Parts: sequence; structure tokens; C-alpha cells
Amino acid sequence: MNIAYCDCFSGISGDMFLAALIDAGLPLEYLQQQLEKLDLPEVITITTKETCQNGFRALQIKSLIEGDCDDDHDHHHEHHHNHHNHRHYSDIVEILEHSSLSQNIIQISQSIFCKLAQAEARVHGSNISDVHFHEVGALDSIVDIVGAAVGLDYFSIDRLYSSSLPFNGGKVKTQHGIIPIPAPATLELMQMAKVSLIPSPIEKELVTPTGAAILAELATFERPSMTVKSIGIGAGSMILPWANIFRLFIGPENPSLITSNLVLMETNIDDMNPQVYGIVQQKAMNAGALDVFMTPTYMKKNRPAVILSIISPRTNEAALARLLLEETSTFGIRVQPIERYEAEREKRAVHTPFGQVDVKLKILDGKIRQVAPEFESCQMLSEKANVAFNEVYFSAMFEGQKKFLKKKEA
Repeated sequence: MNIAYCDCFSGISGDMFLAALIDAGLPLEYLQQQLEKLDLPEVITITTKETCQNGFRALQIKSLIEGDCDDDHDHHHEHHHNHHNHRHYSDIVEILEHSSLSQNIIQISQSIFCKLAQAEARVHGSNISDVHFHEVGALDSIVDIVGAAVGLDYFSIDRLYSSSLPFNGGKVKTQHGIIPIPAPATLELMQMAKVSLIPSPIEKELVTPTGAAILAELATFERPSMTVKSIGIGAGSMILPWANIFRLFIGPENPSLITSNLVLMETNIDDMNPQVYGIVQQKAMNAGALDVFMTPTYMKKNRPAVILSIISPRTNEAALARLLLEETSTFGIRVQPIERYEAEREKRAVHTPFGQVDVKLKILDGKIRQVAPEFESCQMLSEKANVAFNEVYFSAMFEGQKKFLKKKEA
């Protein structure tokens, strides 16, 4: 699986992301050919130049758009474009759908624009269909987003990861007048992505709406385990006290035994009908819990009690906390971030004298190490064939080992 990691220590803009893709190996001629498939009335020419940022080389891009204006568009501040080339969200969707781009590039581009439109609609109190991209709808932003989709498709990126984003103040001049940084649409996109923000002292726009939209729609905000095959470095146009660069790492993902972004949620209960635990357990699993278990304990005044524990992805934490508060007698839940080591797993099937049984394979370092028959599958088959559960279970185990383990060793 090919992945890419965005190092946004100095923020991200659409043109910095596209410049990094080109620097990493996206051919400029290929990008130009793909952009022509948009069949726009304007002629777009992408040019690049190497620049030096506080002693470090990086690639900077510019778009020359003929038929719109004769001047280069400065990408780093997306709020300062000429405004006579604005397009509505519906216009952009129509351009993409009538283009001759591949379906994957169209889908990626549309998803980013949709996320941007959702943020704009929220900020301006309008419907997504009515969104007018007055701030980021200029042609060079269309180039940035479609160019990003072209690059991700070219490198066959299956998953995008990102660092945290800088969180700074200040103000920027827009068509609406002076607005605070982060710009309202950018802030809305940060909130959508639930990204962690790191305070930054600089009072300049480090994260633009287009850059935020790419990450909000596509990125997982964590550091992956990967082998770096290529690095792209895109430069911003602003002069900062540090190197104003964006780095993109591209390469295959390493199978990792560690799963992070998990939480352990626990609560002690000594005053609830025991029949309720089964209901809570089932509802928690339906709400995305990875595991639910109970541990007997003693609480104050030597009362017998139960520690109800849930392991869950962090994304389901709020929903599970609400579930526990609504469905149990507890007044509070403890939550702590955890990591766990996991073997890869794969679900397969084996044929036994009693019928087909689902089995789970445990895989380490690409090798099958264990075959485990699925309990429910064995139980259903034992009832159907009217034989003992263990007969089905051990038959599935034997067939699974013969099919997957011995064949692997041969």
C-alpha cells in the first residue's frame, strides 16, 4: 500500500502541496496534460522554480492563466486573487463531470471541493448548492485541487497522513474586509477534521482553505510506519523566521503491530441490575467498540462491584461515553489513550464434512501463524448438522491447519 505523509510544520497551502508532489516526481508535462482535460476556456500554464528558504532548497510553482488575466497568480495567499473569475460549487462539479479526466481523479477532486463547500456553507449560513467560492474559487485554486488529485492518483496513494497544524492568530484582508486568522472556512475545516493544533507565534496565514480542505477530506492525523521512497519539498511565498516549506514523504506503508488512536474507557458500578450489562455490551459493540469486558471488584463500604471497560477507536469515544451515561447508573467515565500490539488478521473459509466454516487467520511478518475457527460459524453448523460443537470446531481447525499452515511451510 502506497501512502504519503504531510509534514506541515510551517502550515500548508494548495500550491505548496502541489509543488511538493512535482518535487517528489510528478512530471510537469503529465500534470499539464491532465489539467487540459478540464477543457476550460482559459489556458493554464504551470511553471516551477527552485528557491532557497533559510538555506534549504524547495520547489515553488506559479500558474500563468491566459484568457483570465496576464499576471501570475500568487498562491500562498488564496484570499488575494482577482475576483472576476469566480465560480459556484455547481459550476466546478459540472466542469469536473464533463472533463475527460479519469474517474479516480474526478472523485478525489469532487470530494475535496465538497468538503470546502460544506465549510463555506456553514460559515456563511447558506446551503451547499448556493456556495459561491469568492475566496477560493479562482482558477488557480481549481488548479491546486485538481493538481493534488492528479498527483495522488499518479503515485497511487492509498492513504494520506498528516502532522498537526500550526495554530496562530493575526488577520488577513479579503473581499469581506479584515478577517481573523485562521480564516473562518479554514477553522471550520480544522474542526471537521478534528485536527490537533499547535500554537504558533507568527501572525500570518500559515494554513489556507485549500490546504485545509485537502487534509480535512483525505488525511489521517497521525504519523505512519512507512519506508520513504521519495520526498517532495514545496515552498511558500511568504518570508518567515524559519524555512517556509512543506514536506511530503511518499512510500509503502510498513505493516505495523502497533495500533494507536485508541482509548480505554472505564467506570466502576455497584448499584445496577446485572441483566443490563449484556444490553450495554451489545450496544457498545454496535457503536464501534473493539472490545467490552467486565472485571469483578470491591468498592467503598466493601460493596461488590463491576469495572466496565471498553476499548475503542478515539473517533467513537464521545458516542460511547454518552451510551454509558444513558444506559448505566454511572455518573462518570475514566478515559485514557492507549496503544496496542495487533497481528494482522484475515477471514477465510474451510470445508469440513459438516459444511463450510469461517476461520480467522493470524498473520505475522506476512506468514500465517494460527488458524482460529469462528465460534458463531461452528455453533450454527453444529445445530444444523445436529452434531456436537467440538466435532465441528476441531474438524475446522484440522482442515484450516492443513489448508493454510502446512501448505505455507511446504
